[in-house]
This record gives sequence, structure tokens and C-alpha cells, in this order.
Amino acid sequence: MNSEYKELYVWIWLPGETDPVVAGMLTTVGTTYVFNYGKSYLQRDNAISIYDAELPLRQGLLPLLSGLSIPGCLRDAAPDAWGRRVILNKKFGNKASGIDPAALDELSYLIESGSDRIGALDFQLSPTQYEPRYASGAPIEELIEATERVEKGIPLTPELAQALQHGTSIGGARPKALIESDSRKFIAKFSTSTDLYSVVKAEYVAMRLAAMAGIDVAPVSLERAAGKDVLLVDRFDRKATANGWQRNSLVSALTMLTLDEMMARYASYETLAEIIRSKFRNAPGTLRELFSRIVFNILVGNTDDHARNHAAFWDGQMLTLTPAYDICPQARHGQIATQAMLVMGDDRSSRITTCIAAAPQFLLTEDEAVNIIAKQIQCIEQNWANVCDDASLSEVDRNLLWGNQILNPYVFEGLEPGPMKDLARRHERG
Repeated sequence: MNSEYKELYVWIWLPGETDPVVAGMLTTVGTTYVFNYGKSYLQRDNAISIYDAELPLRQGLLPLLSGLSIPGCLRDAAPDAWGRRVILNKKFGNKASGIDPAALDELSYLIESGSDRIGALDFQLSPTQYEPRYASGAPIEELIEATERVEKGIPLTPELAQALQHGTSIGGARPKALIESDSRKFIAKFSTSTDLYSVVKAEYVAMRLAAMAGIDVAPVSLERAAGKDVLLVDRFDRKATANGWQRNSLVSALTMLTLDEMMARYASYETLAEIIRSKFRNAPGTLRELFSRIVFNILVGNTDDHARNHAAFWDGQMLTLTPAYDICPQARHGQIATQAMLVMGDDRSSRITTCIAAAPQFLLTEDEAVNIIAKQIQCIEQNWANVCDDASLSEVDRNLLWGNQILNPYVFEGLEPGPMKDLARRHERG
């Protein structure tokens, strides 16, 4: 692990503000990273904790939670797989494809990534002067070219590196970048050379169907540039005002569950539901929404519902579920499938019966759960063709998705005779 940094300053956009203030310092201690708030920040009348379950507002070095090497609420602001690939490409050029991502430490990734990161934090070398690492707006065509070069292991030109660095702090493994207008900001998602079908369009279709099913999702649109499909996802962590951009603080479910990537397989919707009951505004409504999202992910074959793909806004006192994002049908062979997070006990099977069994954890009766599931199935069936037409999804991709990712017969396995079984019967033979 290589690092030229021993400490970084954490800056935060407080609620309603358009300029950041320094909150404290993140310091290397052996193989871990610990944080302490600055005295001036603690004296502010409007100071909020970055996330009180990990970093409560108090003086001194704050101990890490068990099993963590860095506070999760700070790790949430770090680049994930794609952003790290871009940073390695920029630093190592032709050698980047053979470099282990662990060759750089977390402080290096935090300071080398762009400043317009998810949430309300940024990282600086100075405690007094904020210098954002922004890029001038680049056309989508240039961003597509840059992502293709990273995929192929070809070094970026300085111009393309600057254009792509802007989005390095956005999470996820697939190619993406940040673009903006005067009043809106977007995450742009691109296809890859290894896609076996139009993943970009499949995500668009799933997100649109989710909205039609009554789920709170980030607005999406499709664009075409340089002969490629591009999915634009509205950023819900930004708000344009007359004085500039405000940023919303948020934390991932992984952070709420006090887990890191190595422990992500233990992430459980049941445990998340317990946190919602004690720490979220409008707990009953939030639990119903989360249950609806679990059901929808299963119905459309989104098995990549890991704990970083769920998040909540943090206002300094309570949490509020963010709109859903990254709802994308995943490549699938055969019928049996499992979700990334445990649904009920040790059961993560992608089946309706698993959801129904878990319903009491979400303060739902069996009838209420069945009603949610039935309405979603009907919504998908009724709107599938029109949404696919809207996306200009090819007949080949429609046939590949329908009955495989979308409403796979395994979803209905194990249902007892009754209305739900009758609704599912036409899908059981595949």
C-alpha cells in the first residue's frame, strides 16, 4: 500500500448552506484511519455530526466501530471500483491494468478523486482553504471515449483524464461520469464492451417500471451519443439555489449496518428494518417502501441489491430513505437466484415466498404484502411493452429479459394455493 498522505481535512456542506466548512481531520494510524472534529467546528451553532452512530459531536479521536478500518460514513464518500480504475489509469498509465487497487490507500483515493462526490463531504489538504477538484464540462462523446480507454487499459490523455476525474468519486463498478446543467446534476452511465445485452436500456426500463409501480425512484432518461446509449440519473443529493448548489448528507445501508465491504454478505434487510424503526422519520411508511423495493428487485431480477445500493439522507438528527437507484436486471443463467442482502433470517432466495415470510418485520400483514406483490406484477405485465418501446429495446433483448430476469418462474416457486398462486401460474412454465 502506497501513500504520500498521512492526514486529510474533511469538509462538509451543512444543511441549507452552499459553501463548505472544515469539520475535522482524518488521520492514518497504522492500517486504520481515525477522525476527530476541529475545535472551531464543534463551536458552531449549526454543526451536525457527520453521522452520530459513528462520529458523534465530541472532542478527541473518535474510536472506530468494531471491524472497521475507516468510519463508514467517510468511506461512503470514497470512489468504488470504477473510480479507482480511473485513478489508477491516471497515475500508472499503461501499467494500470496490472496494478492491484490496494496499491493506493484510502487517503490517496479520497484526495485523487473529484470533489462533487455523493453526499455532503469533500477532502482537502488544507484546513483553511477549500479548492474543489472540478473539471470543465465535457461533452458526453468525450466522456464515452475516456471510459472506453480506461476499459481497454489505454492511458488517458490529460484532457480526458481531467474530464473523467470529475466523476471518480461516484460509487459502483460500471463506467460512469458526472454532467450538469444550470439547475440539475446527473450521473451518466455507459455501456461496456462486455455487455451481452443493453444493460443501460435494461436499467432504464426497470427504473421506469419501478416508478409506475409506486416506488420512489430517482428520475431517469435515455440519451444517445457517439453511437452509444447513455442513461442519465438525476442526482437527489443536490439542490440548485440562487446562491449555488446545496448538498444533502447521506449514508449507505452498509454504514447503517456498521459493516464494511468484506462483511457485506452479512447485510440483512431484517436488521435494516430494525434501524428504520428506531432511527428514521416516518418508520411505518419507510418500512413499506423498503419492502416494496425488495419485492420489485426480486421481480425484475436485480440481485445486485447490496447494502451500498441503499442509502438514507442524514439531517443531523434522523434518517430519511433516499429515492431508489441502481435497479438493474442482472445477467442470469437458469432459474435459482439469490439477493445480495439477506431477506429473512439466513434466507436470501429471490422468491415471493421469502418476502411474504418477512412481511411482519416491515409491519405488514400477509394480506398487505400479497397486495403489494400482486400490484407490482400487474404493473410490470401491463407496462412492459410500452416502456420497452419507449427505450427502443430490441426484440432480442426483450426476449432475453422477459421470463429470465423479468418475472423468472423461480420468483413464484413454493407458493401455496391461493390468489398469489393463481396470479403466478402463467409464469411457472417459463
